[in-house]
Order: sequence, then C-alpha cells, then structure tokens
Amino acid sequence: MPWIKQENCTGCGICIDECRVHAISMGNGFAHIDMELCIRCGTCHDVCPQDAVRHDSELIPIEVESNIDYTRKLLKNFQGEDERRQFLGRMIKHFNKEKIVAEKSIEKIQAMIAGE
Repeated sequence: MPWIKQENCTGCGICIDECRVHAISMGNGFAHIDMELCIRCGTCHDVCPQDAVRHDSELIPIEVESNIDYTRKLLKNFQGEDERRQFLGRMIKHFNKEKIVAEKSIEKIQAMIAGE
C-alpha cells in the first residue's frame, strides 16, 4: 500500500489530480492517502516527481521494530522465566496466525489471477 514520505513531498498536487478515486488530499502542505478509498492502482507512485509516494515494503523494518517494542512492553508484566517464556510463545502463535492469514490470502488471490 502506498504512503507519503513527507520529507520528499513538495505539495505539488499532481498525485491528487491523477488519483482516479480521490483518495489523496492535501493537509499541512503534504499529500495524504486515505487508505479506505485507495484502490492500490499505483498511479500515485508513477506520477510523483519527488518520489514521495512510497511502497509499504519500505516500512517492514519499522513495523518489525514496533512489534518487538510492543512485545517487550508486555513482557514486563510477567515474572519468572516460565511466565515470560509462555507469553513469548503466545506472541509467536499470534504472529504465526498473521503469517498464515497472509499466506492463505495470497493463495486465493493467485487463484483469482489463474481464473479459478
């Protein structure tokens, strides 16, 4: 999903004009993408002269750190090695579930591409 790197955005408005579903607006001098409206067409990526519209894959390291920070924060509520290990095991199960949901979704989308 696209996002706006504000350091690159000059507020030119080209992405706003080109967005076919009007998912981009201007606020505080920067473009903003309403992800509820965005259809992930990629047009904004293509038209931005400042390369401010970025791909969400760039956010993976940030999201991973956020998950780890959250886990560490919760981990402080558990005393003893056994409680801490059990909690960490539950966190692994949580993230495994998220991974399985993503994998199953990808399989179904691939089937759609194949015309099934």
